[in-house]
Amino acid sequence: MDSIFKQTLRAEMDFQDIKVKELSLRTGISQRTLEGYLGSRASIPPADVAVKIADVLAVSVEYLVTGKNNNKNHHQKENENLKNSIRNLSDDKKIMVKDFIEVLKKFDVSVV
Repeated sequence: MDSIFKQTLRAEMDFQDIKVKELSLRTGISQRTLEGYLGSRASIPPADVAVKIADVLAVSVEYLVTGKNNNKNHHQKENENLKNSIRNLSDDKKIMVKDFIEVLKKFDVSVV
């Protein structure tokens, strides 16, 4: 079974489009060590290493360890990234996104 740390770290790296090599350079943690946290054995880092990773990813250590995000700034960052992504779409694609949101509303799916 995958550790929550491994899953959360991988999801956050994917969300921010950060590769292991970049995270390694920004944290000073070797690529091999980081790959150990993401690999099949999925070890959990000591607290000081987790703090370095969390700082670079601008998330809390608690979030990386538990997968629960109580960080208001992180949610604001996610929302801003989404807004920027939509803002950069062509007008046709913006209409598609708007239509998709309307479909979600019809199915009573929670939309922010």
